[in-house]
Amino acid sequence: MPRTARIFCVSTARGAAMLAAALDAGLFEPSDRRLLLIADTAANPETAPSVAAVPGFARVRERFDEVRSWNETVSPFHPAGWTPRPDDVPLWERHLRLLWELGDDEVHLVVESVHTDPSSALCQVFTGAPVDVYADGLLSYGPSPDKLDPLIGTRVGRLLHLDLVPGLTPLLLSEFGVPAVPVPSGAFLKVIGELADAEQELPEPSERPVLLLGQCGSDAEQEPHLRMVRGAVALGHRTLVLAPHPAASARRFGALEDEASRLGAELTVLERPVLAEVAVRRLRPALVVGCSSPALLTAAVPYGLPVARAGTGDALAGLTPYGNAERVPLTVVDVLLPDLEDPAEVAGWTPPSRERVRELAALLRAVGFAMRPRVHPELRGEAERYLSAHAGRHTSRYFTRRRLASLALPGGLPTGLAFLPRNRAVRRLARRARALRGRPVSRIRTRTRMPLQGRPPG
Repeated sequence: MPRTARIFCVSTARGAAMLAAALDAGLFEPSDRRLLLIADTAANPETAPSVAAVPGFARVRERFDEVRSWNETVSPFHPAGWTPRPDDVPLWERHLRLLWELGDDEVHLVVESVHTDPSSALCQVFTGAPVDVYADGLLSYGPSPDKLDPLIGTRVGRLLHLDLVPGLTPLLLSEFGVPAVPVPSGAFLKVIGELADAEQELPEPSERPVLLLGQCGSDAEQEPHLRMVRGAVALGHRTLVLAPHPAASARRFGALEDEASRLGAELTVLERPVLAEVAVRRLRPALVVGCSSPALLTAAVPYGLPVARAGTGDALAGLTPYGNAERVPLTVVDVLLPDLEDPAEVAGWTPPSRERVRELAALLRAVGFAMRPRVHPELRGEAERYLSAHAGRHTSRYFTRRRLASLALPGGLPTGLAFLPRNRAVRRLARRARALRGRPVSRIRTRTRMPLQGRPPG
């Protein structure tokens, strides 16, 4: 039997924690070597905190035989933007086998996403190696970002995911028939507990605070966070803690602190990145508020803490293009969690029922088709049925009329013109218009009529 080496590629502390939980749960067959490959994919990796620097990483590292750096391996190239040239693939595989002392070991890969680097580059270097993909957030419930090369897609054996919404099946990589395997919540929470025990620098408020979860995209704008502060204070809370997104650049949050003070509350901003689940575990907040963070679902279901969403409606309305992958996490949180600005909804919220999850699944399959019609053409029928049954304000929150019209889906045109996409003559004219649009003017043949006056006799 040949020796086996399993390479686990991670770029976030959350991903490392999830892989540790999957190993503890016995989701990987035994291998002769477990190599943890860390890729720091921040815009400026030199200034961003490394996964290996996270408190408690030493406990996570015990699950692996050794740790390597992808950044050092491909230096001076950026790990998120480098892919080997096709002619260089054999050279790179030989180089990595020597560098990592793999010899003739049979390599198995465990990566975050086969659609982007560095995972894509790693899959190309080790041509033919079996691949497992893991998703540590809500993106697993959405479609694949784009059509994937079948030479890579057919190598994916499983999609490992956190069971953030029990009963909801991921759509990611389903076009290749990849089975989705949930990582047990208990195993993940155990690893989070290890990280939380090693975290010694979190504040210790005199009362249970409200934990505000920052978003990477919204940290550049203060308004979403200001709404969180105002909403929390409006519910009667006076002690607030803001956990900025780990990928957010360092910046001052003086405007938030001033607003909290003006409203009679105290806001503490965590000075260094902390895994949101670790903050939840250590602080045991009275309320967790966020926009699309997966930690909202972790706080709500396994930990049983009160949660609320803030700004999801505005984020959905302003998200471009329509196929932006963040549309799915925003939709999941918007459907399942209560609105921070509705006190009655926050107070009366309960975990989603099976019926609510089934309704969400139908919505996500329709959204998934609208986002990636080329990847999931088989979902058109389901999307048409869903949109026909749920037309109105409900669908306008998750679908733009322009997108629906471009895909000839229900709701894309006013009621009086809804027959047009189904009209055979209209479709024939549309096909001819598209064909003419792609041809040079000199090659377009036109049929002209001669005027009656001056027409030759006969």
